[in-house]
Amino acid sequence: MAFLGAARYASVGWVGVVPNSQGLVLGAYSSEQDGGAAQLTSAGDAFDKLVSGKLRELLSVCGPPLKKGKTYLFHGLHQDFPSVAVVGLGKKNAGINDQENWNEDKENIRAAVAVGCRQIQDLEIPCVEVDPCGDAQAAAEGAVLGLHEYNELKQKKKTAVTPQLHGSAGSEAWQKGVIYAEGQNLARYLMEAPANYVTPIKFAEYIEQKLRSFSSNVKVHIRPESWIATQQMGAFLSVAKGSDEPPIFLEIHYLGGANANDSPLVFVGKGVTFDSGGISLKPSSGMDAMRADMGGAATVCSAIVTAAALNLPLNIIGLAPLCENMPSGKANKPGDVVRAKNGKTIQVDNTDAEGRLLLADALCYAHNFNARAIVNAATLTGAMDVALGSAATGVFTNSSWLWNHLYEASILTGDRVWRMPLFEHYTKQVTDCPLADLSNIGKYSRAGGACTAAAFLKEFVTASHWAHLDIAGVMSNKDEVPYLRKGMAGRPTRTLVEFAARLGQDSHNTK
Repeated sequence: MAFLGAARYASVGWVGVVPNSQGLVLGAYSSEQDGGAAQLTSAGDAFDKLVSGKLRELLSVCGPPLKKGKTYLFHGLHQDFPSVAVVGLGKKNAGINDQENWNEDKENIRAAVAVGCRQIQDLEIPCVEVDPCGDAQAAAEGAVLGLHEYNELKQKKKTAVTPQLHGSAGSEAWQKGVIYAEGQNLARYLMEAPANYVTPIKFAEYIEQKLRSFSSNVKVHIRPESWIATQQMGAFLSVAKGSDEPPIFLEIHYLGGANANDSPLVFVGKGVTFDSGGISLKPSSGMDAMRADMGGAATVCSAIVTAAALNLPLNIIGLAPLCENMPSGKANKPGDVVRAKNGKTIQVDNTDAEGRLLLADALCYAHNFNARAIVNAATLTGAMDVALGSAATGVFTNSSWLWNHLYEASILTGDRVWRMPLFEHYTKQVTDCPLADLSNIGKYSRAGGACTAAAFLKEFVTASHWAHLDIAGVMSNKDEVPYLRKGMAGRPTRTLVEFAARLGQDSHNTK
């Protein structure tokens, strides 16, 4: 990064950063010739003319050509924007990268805008205008996602920065991007918060509060333990009984379709607000991260909040079984047998494989709604992290139609999915059980753990369009996604929203 001031470039007229001023982020494409000068976007060109060519002049002398995802920072170029970050967008019109399975232009914009906005934030400037860079939605996503940080419980906080669109072109797309990103940030907020702050009831109440402004076409039901018992959700209740926190079954109805009776998309999310592993206790190292074991519930509920904000034209039902998995005298013991809502018995051979018990009952309940499709999301298995890492969400599905929609949505969002097998080979490993219809872990416990977990869930599904998203590998971010800070990632909320938007457009085709 070049930090250029009056000492080196007196002609710039730098006089320091003005308090309460605005920053500006502008994009520049890599030259098509090696070592050539960067090519400014149309907004960058306009700004360069406004400052009589000084921006191009500085870019040509300040160092090596601007690389993708890198920035140069200039001060004093214009009185309205005392600080200007020029960000590298990579090659122009890169398009869809078939090897990477994403739209490279969009990803480059998100990453570049995020780093530019953070540099403005580091200067404690409270407002930044952002170049749409040819795709205002991607630019908005990069800005809003890149600036987000969970600091609710800290006395010393970073300067809050409000990103705004630079110019008037693309204002509708910009606003759409802001809504998409705020949806993912909502999931990040819930996942990052300590488990004593986000208990099952507090999770449900927080989502209810977020949906309050859409009350005309949204209904929220916070179902207590007594209701769960009447539904004969024995698998879910067996996990919850180890904790003093009572379980909650959160049910959301978003009626955005032309007809309230149209078959809904049903989202189901695992909502374990803290997972100790139960009697099969997890190692203490890293256990604090298990406050985010409700990431499935966080992402699907945030996706519905976003769908309501976008007024998507389809009906969506969200189901989130919420509880803690704790060790106590009441907790499940290895070898216990519990009965799910559909009557199947389950031998609990590992109490740390609890998420599939919650989901089994919730998936049974999901079949009450004549669903157009059922999609569940869960931080389900460490094996998924081993298989794919943080590159993509693993998807297990019985429907190529459903898979194609999810895959195409993920190319646009850059929050990728990858199809995994649902072979009968794995089913046999969970149905070969000495005491019950099913075991909650595969007979070869370390082999294909994500696949045997999906095979277990399939035993509770009769719908012809169902997908299970194992999001354990994408739960958190270190430095893999450049437009997300370190911490809980909220993935794949935007892909779920984009998927729902596609279903809204493709309202009658399920072939």
